[in-house]
Amino acid sequence: MSGVLVHLPSDGRTETTPARGPVSLRLGPGDVARFGRGSASVPVDLLLADPAVSRLAGEIRVTEDHWQLSNLSTSQTYLVENPEGAGEYFRVPPRRAGAPVPFEFARVVLPARGSAVTFQVFAPDHAYLGTSGTAVSAGTGTLAGFSLDETSTYFLVLLALCEPRLRDESPVAVATTPQIVERLRHRPGCERLTARAVSSHIDYLADEKLRITTPAADATAAGAGRGVRRTGKREAVAALALRFGLVREEHLGLLPPRRAALQRTGVTQG
Repeated sequence: MSGVLVHLPSDGRTETTPARGPVSLRLGPGDVARFGRGSASVPVDLLLADPAVSRLAGEIRVTEDHWQLSNLSTSQTYLVENPEGAGEYFRVPPRRAGAPVPFEFARVVLPARGSAVTFQVFAPDHAYLGTSGTAVSAGTGTLAGFSLDETSTYFLVLLALCEPRLRDESPVAVATTPQIVERLRHRPGCERLTARAVSSHIDYLADEKLRITTPAADATAAGAGRGVRRTGKREAVAALALRFGLVREEHLGLLPPRRAALQRTGVTQG
C-alpha cells in the first residue's frame, strides 16, 4: 500500500478561533496521525477546533493493505461514510481501537456544537484477483443471485428510483412514481411510460427479480393502505439494489441529462 491522504477542508471556526485553510497529511504504512482539539500538552496532527471535540479524539493508523480508525473519546460515536456508496456508512463507538475502514474514499464525521466536523481520507485503489488461472470444478454452473438486464425498462426505473441516493442528495429518500415518470420522459423508448407502468416495474423487481417482501406489504394483506405498501416496497427495492451494488454511479449515464429536466421545472443548476 502506497499510503493514504488525509484532507481537512478547514480546521473549523469557533467564536474565539478563526477558520484556517485546508490541511493535508500524507501517511505511509506504519504511520499514525492523531486528531482532536489538541492543546499545548496534547499535540495532534489534525486540529479540529470545535469545543465538542475531545482534545485527543482519535487516531488514524496505516497498515500494509488498509487503514484503521481508533475512537479515543469516552462518550462520542464517530461515523465513517462512503461518499461514493449511496449513503453507506458504519459507526465507530467510543474507545473502539483499530476499526478497519474498507472504503477507498471515506469521510470521518465527528459530532460538534454546530455542524458536524468532518475530514476525508483517500486510500489507494483496492486490489482485485484476476480471472485467469481460476480453477473451475466440474458440475452445475453457479447461478446469478440477482439477474438484471441493464438494457431493460425496469432497470431504468430502478436506476431513477435510486438516483437521489446515488448522487448523495439524500441518505434516505427515493424517487416517487411521478418523479420517475418525469425523469425518464425524454429517454428513448420511455416517452409513453405511465405511473401505472412504473408501479408494475417496481412490483416486478420486488417480486421476481429481487424476491423481497416488506412488513408494509404484509400489513396490506391484513388491511393496511395501498399507499403504505407502495412506499415500503419502493424503499425496500432501492435499499437492496444499493446494498448489493446492482445500480452504481457509473449507471447514471443511462438516464437523460438532468439539465433539461431541471430547466422544465424552473430550477437552475450551478
